[in-house]
Amino acid sequence: MKARSGENSCPTRRPGSVLNYRIFFLLLLGLAGSAGAYIGPGAGFAFLSSFLVFFLTFFLAFFSFLSWPFRLLLRLLRGQKAYRNSRVERVIILGFDGMDPVLAEKFMAEGKLPNLSRLKKEGTFRPLQTTTPAISPVAWSSFMTGCEPSKHNIFDFLSRNPKNYLPDLSSARIGPPRRFIPLGRYRIPLGRPEIKLLRKSQPFWKILGQQGIFSTVLRVPITFPPEKFAGHLLSGMCLPDLKGSQGTFLFYTSNPQRLEKKEGGESQLVTVEGHLVKTYLVGPENSLLKKPEEIRLPMTIKLDYERDSALVEVSGQRFELRKGVFSPWIKLSFPAGPGMKIKGIARFYLLSLKPHFELYVTPLNIDPEKPALPISHPFIYAPYLARLFGSYVTLGEANDTWALNEGVLPEKAFLELAYSFHEDWEKIFFNGLKKTRRGLLACVFETTDSIQHMFWRYLDKSHPAYQPTARLEDGSRVLEELYQKMDTLVGRVLNSLDDKSCLFVMSDHGFKAFRRGVNLNSWLYLNGYLHLKEGASESEEWFRQVDWSRTKAYALGLAGIYLNLRGREAQGIVEPGEESRRLKQELIDKLSGLKDPEKGSVAINRLIDSEKIYHGPYRDNAPDLIVAYNQGYRASWDSVVGKVNRTVIEDNRKAWSADHCLDPALVPGVLFSNLKLDGREASIMDIAPTVLQLFGVPLPAYLDGRSLLPEDSGKIKKENGESVQKKAGTDVRKKK
Repeated sequence: MKARSGENSCPTRRPGSVLNYRIFFLLLLGLAGSAGAYIGPGAGFAFLSSFLVFFLTFFLAFFSFLSWPFRLLLRLLRGQKAYRNSRVERVIILGFDGMDPVLAEKFMAEGKLPNLSRLKKEGTFRPLQTTTPAISPVAWSSFMTGCEPSKHNIFDFLSRNPKNYLPDLSSARIGPPRRFIPLGRYRIPLGRPEIKLLRKSQPFWKILGQQGIFSTVLRVPITFPPEKFAGHLLSGMCLPDLKGSQGTFLFYTSNPQRLEKKEGGESQLVTVEGHLVKTYLVGPENSLLKKPEEIRLPMTIKLDYERDSALVEVSGQRFELRKGVFSPWIKLSFPAGPGMKIKGIARFYLLSLKPHFELYVTPLNIDPEKPALPISHPFIYAPYLARLFGSYVTLGEANDTWALNEGVLPEKAFLELAYSFHEDWEKIFFNGLKKTRRGLLACVFETTDSIQHMFWRYLDKSHPAYQPTARLEDGSRVLEELYQKMDTLVGRVLNSLDDKSCLFVMSDHGFKAFRRGVNLNSWLYLNGYLHLKEGASESEEWFRQVDWSRTKAYALGLAGIYLNLRGREAQGIVEPGEESRRLKQELIDKLSGLKDPEKGSVAINRLIDSEKIYHGPYRDNAPDLIVAYNQGYRASWDSVVGKVNRTVIEDNRKAWSADHCLDPALVPGVLFSNLKLDGREASIMDIAPTVLQLFGVPLPAYLDGRSLLPEDSGKIKKENGESVQKKAGTDVRKKK
C-alpha cells in the first residue's frame, strides 16, 4: 500500500564574507530538516548539500582508484576461500512484489507463461507462505533476515508513537542535528542529521559479505538508509521523495471544481491569462531557515492551442510538453541558502489545455546523479548508474497509485509511466546480471504489486469500482499482459544462466479483491472501547477528537489494534497483566467472525494475539492484536488514518481494488526455482537460509527459516539436463 502523504539548474549564491571558514565547513557537513510526522505533504526531511555529495564522491573515487589493486588482490584471495564449500557460484533472486499463485497457475495453464512453466516443470513451483501480517515491508524484512517480525522490528508501514498516538514511518527515522547556531535568517547545524534504519537483524547478504561473497541488491524494500556491507545496494520501498513524504504528486488546474483535496497529492488553482500560466513548483521545506518554509521554484507555461502543446520554463530550463505525452526526467535545483542547492528530478504530463488547463507532475524524486540523501551503498553507486543510464526513478514506491485513485492520471497514462519505470529497473538489473559473475544478485520489481492493486477490478464484475464501459480498450487483459511481461523477463534471465547459477523467482504475498472496507475505530467507538471528546460525534484524521482518558483500544495502520496500556501509552488506562489479557480475549471473541450486515458474509476471519506468535526481542513494538480479514475485505481508508465515525463497513469505490492485507493464509506468494527444492511447505523466511546453504555459509542460530534444499542437497539438478555433485568444492558433472 502506498502510504498517504497523506526534477534545470539555477544560479547559486556564493557565501558572503559574513560566513567564516568554520561556518562554511559546518554547512558542508550537512543540512537538517524538521523531524515532523512522515505522513503529509508538509513533512520535512534532512538533506545534504550537493557540494558535500561531490566532495565525498570525488574523495571516495580517488581513494578507490588508488586502492583498487590491493582490493582486487584481497577479493581474489578471499573469494577462493569463500567459494570453497559453495554448491553454486551465483544466485539470482527476482522479486515480483505481489505475484499471485492463483493467477500464475491460471496463465500457465493457458500457455501464456512459457518461461515460468519451464521452471515449474524442470525445477520447482509452489505457493510461498507470507508473514503475519501480510504486508510488504514486513514480508520483505523477513525475506532478507530469515526471521519473524519481532526479530526485525517491522510490523506495518506505520508504527504508532505511544507518546502522542501519532504515526511514524516504521522503517526509518530522519531527524535534525541536536544543535544549531543562528546566523541572520538562517540556523546553521552543528553536526549531521540523524538518518536511522529501524529494521533490525542482519540481511543475509551482509552475512555473505562477511564470508567474502559479493552481492548486488537492487530496490529491495526496507533498505533505506543503506547499510554498509560487501557489495552494491540501491534502496527501495520507503525511500522518501524530495519533500520527505512517501510520494506527493503535484496537480495544476484552472478548473475550481477540480481543486478538491487530493489524497497523496497537492492541488494548485492557476489562472490562464491569454496563453500564459504563471505558477510555481512546491519543493522541500527549507529547514535552514529560522522559520522553515517550502522552497518554491517559479514556473511559466506558454500554451499553444493549435499544436496541443505547452512550453514550460522552470529552474533555468525550457522544454516542450505535448498533450498526453510524458516529459523525460527534468532536473530541478531548489536553492536552500548561500551556495546550497537541493537536487531533484520530476516528469511532467500535460492533461488538458481546454476548456481547462491541467498539468500533472510526478513526486519530486531525489536526483540519483546528485543525491540529497544516501540512497545507495556505496554512496557513488547511484550516481554511477545515473551516468550509465541517465536519470531514473528513486522514490521507494515509485508508481503513483494515488494519482490514479484521485482521478488525476488516466489509466493509460498510469500504465505508461509504470512500465517506463520498470524498463529503467530492467536496465539496472541486467547491468548487475552482466557484472555479477559470482555471488548474489537480488532485485525486486514493484510493477506487479501496483498494477494489480489498481486494475484487479477488471477481473471482478462484482467490485464497486468495476467499470462496464472501461476507458481502456480491454481492461481485463491488463493483468494478463503484466504477467506475460514478467515471464519475458524471466526468459531473458534463463537464457543467461550457466550450470553454476541458481535462480529464484518469488513474491512476498498474493492478492485478493478489496470490495469492502472495515473501520475498526468506528466499531471500537460504537461498542464502547473508544470514546470521543465531549460534544464530538466523529473524529478527523489521527484521532483528533478522541478522548484518551476513557479509551481502551484503538486501531492504526493496516492490520493492528493497540490497547491503551497504562505505563506504555501516554494516557493509558488499561492495566498490564490480567486486565489487558481479558480485554484482548474480549476483542478476539467479538471481532473474530464479524459479519457484514449488508452482504451477510464474514468480514474478519480472526484476531491474532501477537504475544502468541511473536517471540523476538522487539515483540513489545508489535500491535497487541493483528486483524486477519476475509477475502473481499480490508481496513477501510478512514480506519488506516485514524478517522472515527458511525460507519463500520462500506464499499471501496477507489481504483485501488485489490489487496493483501488480510488473513495471511489467503494470500501466499509464489516461489519458482531452477532447483528441485524439498517438498515441504515453504515460507518467505526460508529464502535466506537456503541461499546461505547454497554458498556453504553456516546458518546463524537465530534464524526462524529453514533451508529448502533437499537432504540430498549435494546433488543439484540443472535445467540443461546435467546434474552437479559437489565434493570438497569440486564439480563432478555427469551427463544424463
